Amino acid sequence: MNYQDAKEKLEAAGQLHVLKYFDSLNDAEKKDLLDQIELTDFSVLKAIGDKSELVKGNITPIDAMELSEIAANKEAFTETGLEAIRAGKVAAVLLAGGMGTRLGSDDPKGMYNIGLTKEVFIFQRLIENLMDVVKVAGNPVHLFVMTSDKNHDKTVSFLAQKKFFGYNADYVHFFRQEMAPAADYNGLVYMEGKSKIANSPNGNGGWYSSMAKNGMLEIVNKEGIEWLNVFAVDNVLQRICDPCFVGATITRNCTVGSKVVRKAAPDEKVGVMCLENGRPSIVEYYELTPQMMNQKNEKGDPAYNFGVILNYLFKVSELNRIAQKKIPLHIVEKKIPYMNDAQEFISPEKPNGYKFENLILDMINLMESCLPYEVVREYEFAPIKNKEGVDSVESARELCKKNGIEL
Repeated sequence: MNYQDAKEKLEAAGQLHVLKYFDSLNDAEKKDLLDQIELTDFSVLKAIGDKSELVKGNITPIDAMELSEIAANKEAFTETGLEAIRAGKVAAVLLAGGMGTRLGSDDPKGMYNIGLTKEVFIFQRLIENLMDVVKVAGNPVHLFVMTSDKNHDKTVSFLAQKKFFGYNADYVHFFRQEMAPAADYNGLVYMEGKSKIANSPNGNGGWYSSMAKNGMLEIVNKEGIEWLNVFAVDNVLQRICDPCFVGATITRNCTVGSKVVRKAAPDEKVGVMCLENGRPSIVEYYELTPQMMNQKNEKGDPAYNFGVILNYLFKVSELNRIAQKKIPLHIVEKKIPYMNDAQEFISPEKPNGYKFENLILDMINLMESCLPYEVVREYEFAPIKNKEGVDSVESARELCKKNGIEL
């Protein structure tokens, strides 16, 4: 994006102050600011004027495909899935825009080394899991990697340096997630510095629109890809483009599949699959009432018993359909660090504005049907969110060892 294009975009959004210090910047800073302007979706600011509370609809339980049913149909499901994978109809989308800050690292989260006696990176574990499927199917699977403004260059250079851990580089495609600006209560975007917009990724529900804006859908259409397996960077055990999961979703004629694990306790802090006004959805753990937590189904099991692990299989034709609809925008009041008029950096002690994000749960709620697909927690769920304790590097290492993965 050049200066004139940036100026026109900002003028249309009423945000020309973003260029206030442009003439005082060096060439690298100018380019960086123009890149930020290009990536930032300023249209979300219009939502401040008609800000309203997003209210959940009528929540009811949804049936999951449990382990026993999967085992009974494993051969048929797997063959159906492999047929789709071999035909090039299935691709993977890795959501890797995060940093390893909570792990004590300044690098992208996927670069974190969980090895004990050798280097074993998070990216490596995920790619090796996908390669398991590639070897069985006998052909490569396209892998789309979503980065962010903060970690794109490091992610691309790291994976290139590591030769994609043996993966076919021709099938790896990088795209940056769109950014959403952080604004004051009047809708004016904050600046963190002369060349830095106060912004953040537009939520985990922004992945498909980001693919579209970065030209990734041209590859999807050209290659005849019909299913996208979307997964988060932090779960080092998850199976990606799992043929049985793919086959089950296709066989059940569902427009989205969701891998789920049985909850460890009724009050476990995990979002659970449900129906909202009769459509598939996710209810967050803090939205579950005591009555819902203790509700039983006809088998005597907890009615809201299956937690999501952010591993979804979306039908591309349905993604294109809902792309024409307005996905709910979540406006969150936050403490936003900024540079004031005296060019001083301020870290506020109380909320001073809004951040904006789309959530993947809202995409699911727009789908016609969903298959919650149970997986065994200790074999497919080892999230790394903290350095120690629950869902940590430590716990993931133990689970990797249990699964025979050499660290």
